[in-house]
Amino acid sequence: MRRLAAVAILVLATLTACSDDKTPTPSPVAWTKVDTPAEPVTLTAHGDQLLIGLRHRGAKVVPELLMQDSTGKRTPITVIPNPASPYAFEAIWYSIAYDGKQLLALGGAAGGAHSNTRWTVWSGTPQTGLIEQPQDFFTFGGQTAGDLYSAVITPSGRALLGSWGGVVTGNDAMVWLSQGNKWTRQDPTKTVLQSTPNLLVGPGFGTTLGESIVIVGSQVRLAPGVVAQEAAVWRSTKLNSGWTRIVLPEPGKRSQANTATCAKDCVISGYVDGRLAIWQLDPAGTAKRLQGVPSVPVGDKDKLPPPVVDGGKIIQIVAQDNKVKVLTYQDGHWTVQDSQGPDGQVTDAALMPDHKLYLIAGTSLWQTTLS
Repeated sequence: MRRLAAVAILVLATLTACSDDKTPTPSPVAWTKVDTPAEPVTLTAHGDQLLIGLRHRGAKVVPELLMQDSTGKRTPITVIPNPASPYAFEAIWYSIAYDGKQLLALGGAAGGAHSNTRWTVWSGTPQTGLIEQPQDFFTFGGQTAGDLYSAVITPSGRALLGSWGGVVTGNDAMVWLSQGNKWTRQDPTKTVLQSTPNLLVGPGFGTTLGESIVIVGSQVRLAPGVVAQEAAVWRSTKLNSGWTRIVLPEPGKRSQANTATCAKDCVISGYVDGRLAIWQLDPAGTAKRLQGVPSVPVGDKDKLPPPVVDGGKIIQIVAQDNKVKVLTYQDGHWTVQDSQGPDGQVTDAALMPDHKLYLIAGTSLWQTTLS
């Protein structure tokens, strides 16, 4: 009996010890604050070059732009507003595209009786600087104006992306193409960019995949007794031609695609039923929703920086209660790491070839090196 009792005690002690074992909490990500001469608002990476768009509230010309190379050396890029465009001097960068040669930027400043955004478009090169191209008021404004959100450059040409009063109803997804320095709205009639009485188009972010433009957002299906918002992607075959629409899978009761990063394929971040969701879209147009994504609240007004792809890893940075978290997906598993340093809303992120990850959080720029 004594022997049996001793064995039982040993087994119980072993089980108790095992029950106390917990999966170790991943170490926090240590970030280093990067000094900038003004408030960072956009990040654009191309090769070993990083463009840092700034907002200098106290300057005569508010928008600024820096180019940083692989050694950390920074070169200011001249920003040249046109004297005929008062809102150019006050513009905040919304999107800056760079293909290694050309620059294309979209700026906006609130103004007018209704404080609507007054849009400005800028183009140039790092050598010539960003030169504002004044447009007729009705190019981006007027009673049927919508929003703009992205500037993109493809091998076939440049485009500005946004929305405009619908040909039939609601708003259509809108593409502007350039003819010299003049930007012109393209006709979305009878394409998937057009809203219909049964299907409202809701784009919100754009990027490129080779020759293609990729737009993410949501569509709203309308039918008797039905109002369904579903995350969706619109993709062209070449610049503004050959558009197709892809409804992202497992949309839940309400979903939205917010941002995307495209290289060999596209990784898309958004939400489903108020929680973070991430999808992958392959070049053939087949999409899947990644499983096991950590439960992070994401609402209509929350910002999501584009996901980062580093080899076999997908990294999504989020802010929950103003605390920055780093979510990493690798080999079918997710890890969640807290952050040391940054806090506040996260708005943009960019990865450089040396595994250095840059992040705009709050009103500051931060950097870490991925392991």
